[in-house]
Amino acid sequence: MLKTALKPRWIAGLVFAIVISGVFVLLSQWQFGRSTQPEAPVSTGTEESKPLTTVLQPGDFFHGSVADQMVTAKGSYDPDKQVLVPGRLYDGATGYWVVSAFSVQDAPVLNGVGASPQTWIPVARGWVEDPAEAGTPPSGIIELTGRLLPSEAPLPNIAPEAGRATAVSVAELINVWEVSSYPGFVAATSELAGGTDVSPAAVSSELKPLRIGPQPPAQQVNWLNLFYSVEWIVFAGFALFIWWRMVKDDYRRDLEDELDDEHDEHDDGPPPAEPHASTAENSSPPEQPSPSEQPSPSEQKVQP
Repeated sequence: MLKTALKPRWIAGLVFAIVISGVFVLLSQWQFGRSTQPEAPVSTGTEESKPLTTVLQPGDFFHGSVADQMVTAKGSYDPDKQVLVPGRLYDGATGYWVVSAFSVQDAPVLNGVGASPQTWIPVARGWVEDPAEAGTPPSGIIELTGRLLPSEAPLPNIAPEAGRATAVSVAELINVWEVSSYPGFVAATSELAGGTDVSPAAVSSELKPLRIGPQPPAQQVNWLNLFYSVEWIVFAGFALFIWWRMVKDDYRRDLEDELDDEHDEHDDGPPPAEPHASTAENSSPPEQPSPSEQPSPSEQKVQP
C-alpha cells in the first residue's frame, strides 16, 4: 500500500488534505476563542474613589458589587497590630505582605460581646522580601486610598507564628487583634499624613507597593461556539481519512487488475496435445472373444 501512496497524484492529494486540515484547525481555534467571552462588568466606576463608610458597612456581608472599588478613609494605624502574610509574589520573588490594622474614623461601631469601641479594617500596605525590613506603619492621622478586596480564606490546620498570618483573612485577624472589623481589606495605593506622602513608594526602598489592579471580569462560555470548534477538528480528521480511503481503494483496484491479468494469461495458454492414432489403437482394450468361440467347460479341464 505504501507504493500506491507514493504515487504522484496521491502525494499531491496528501498535501491538499493537510492544507485543508490546517484551515479547519485554524477555524477551530477561532471558534474556541469566541466560546469564552468576558462578561460586561456590572459597574464601570470602580476606579472612582468613594468613601469606605458609604461603600461597605461593618458586620455586613461583602457584596461582589463592591469588590475592586477604590475607597478612601481617614484614620490611624496601630503599630502593635501588624502581621506578615508569607508566600506572596512580587516580580517573581517570594516574600511577605505587610498587613496593618487601620482604625476608621466615623465608622459605625458594632455592638455585642467582644465588640471593640472602634471599627478597624486590615490594610495591606506593601511587600517585603525580608521580614526584618517590614518596619512600622506611619503614625498620626492618615488619609488612606486603596482598593477594597474581599477577605481571603485562612489556611486550615496551620498555626501561624507570632506576628504572622496564613492569609489576609478577617476571621483570623480579628481573633489576633481582638477588634471589630469590616468584612474585607484594603490594598493601599496612597497614604497621606498632613498632605505628605508617607506611602511605601515615597519613604521606603525595602517596602514595595502592591500595585493591585482591578480583577478581570468573569467569563461566560458560549457552548455553540465550543461545539463548532470541536466540529472543525472532526472535519480536519475526516479530510485525512478521505485521502487514506481513496489510496486504499486505489490499492485494491491495483490488486484486482493484477489478478485479472494473471487469469487472462492462464486462459490464453497452448491447448493440450491430442494423442497419436497408433497410440490410440495400441492403447485400446483387447477384443473379447465371442461366446461361441469360448471353450466349453469340459475343454477347459486340463488333461492328465
